[in-house]
Amino acid sequence: MAKKDYYQILGIKKDAKADEIKKAYRRLARKHHPDVNPNDKAAEEKFKEVQEAYDVLSDEKKRKVFDRFGYYHENLDADSPFAAGAGGASGAGSPGFDFSGFSWDTGTAGGGSTGGGSSFRDIFSDLFGGGAAGARPQPEPPRAMPKRGRDIEMPLALSFEGSFTGLTTNITVNRSEQCSRCQGAGDTGGPVVQCTTCKGTGQVMRTGGRLQFSQDCPDCGGTGRRRTPCSLCNGKGTTPKTEQVKIRIPAGVDTGSRVRIPKKGHGGRLGAEPGDLFIITNVGKHPYLTRKGDNVYVTVPISVPEAALGARIEVPTVEGKAQLKIPPGTESGQKFRLRERGFPSLRNPSLRGDEFVEVKITLPRVISEETKENLRNFEKLNPDNPRKVMGLD
Repeated sequence: MAKKDYYQILGIKKDAKADEIKKAYRRLARKHHPDVNPNDKAAEEKFKEVQEAYDVLSDEKKRKVFDRFGYYHENLDADSPFAAGAGGASGAGSPGFDFSGFSWDTGTAGGGSTGGGSSFRDIFSDLFGGGAAGARPQPEPPRAMPKRGRDIEMPLALSFEGSFTGLTTNITVNRSEQCSRCQGAGDTGGPVVQCTTCKGTGQVMRTGGRLQFSQDCPDCGGTGRRRTPCSLCNGKGTTPKTEQVKIRIPAGVDTGSRVRIPKKGHGGRLGAEPGDLFIITNVGKHPYLTRKGDNVYVTVPISVPEAALGARIEVPTVEGKAQLKIPPGTESGQKFRLRERGFPSLRNPSLRGDEFVEVKITLPRVISEETKENLRNFEKLNPDNPRKVMGLD
């Protein structure tokens, strides 16, 4: 049996008090917990080692056995008359017990006498509860640990205007809560049975993309054995629940925004907190407006006279219509800014983006003869060549 120094594993002295042992265990358990170190095999093994050390040192009788023999086994007894022999089985000269009078196979002492001898098989049978010297005890199922509930993500469709104003609504959430019968332990402390999840193998198959691999069974910790599962939750530690949850979507959310509703995720185990509910927003499109960050962009057509002479026109905004002044001589593609006509900032609701209006000059589709003549007269009165700046006639 490989020996482990449980004191060294927990980083404490051999005369440490119970509260020091618990404090060291909690610190290391938090550091190496699988939830804190996902997919970290080394951290998982260290967590199991810390759990094993605490299981022994936190129990007065188990600790007494460990202190005497340097290791612990459930069938060892620190007050047994064979204690010295069991602890010093490394050689014939071990103090306190003489093995020279025992035979291995026949159980006789003193060269074959059957009167009062004992065999090594008898001793190992007493100590380890088996019939063979090499028999090893079956590992105990791991103790259930407090575990925070998993988060839930749910999509929510919003209109363009709804993302601007925000909203409050109720949604149906299929979540879980801590089992009321076993309090999240997954079992009620019954006898140890074969794990039904892994069918006693201690391993379950997982798929990652195209790869398939095995890992320790989450329900038995890789031992293949567990205590009788709770009949209410079937060993899961949680039971299903459908709940109406009131949510508030703040003004300014965009597609992909994550809105957190605390403690409305799946239930925790053994008193641990539930997970959170995250609402992932998907904002619909507007027929004219386009959003980029907190700013809004729109393209508005204007007529030739409006561009040439100037005008005051209406433009669409997320809050309705607004007035925009077009100065005389405006060119197609020119942009104007309406300050604070954009979306409120999620980080600072007191701040708002702007709206940028790009104007596009449009020509009349039908031109009468009178209009054509007016345009020819306009050209004569304003002989301007816009390509002259490019050196072109």
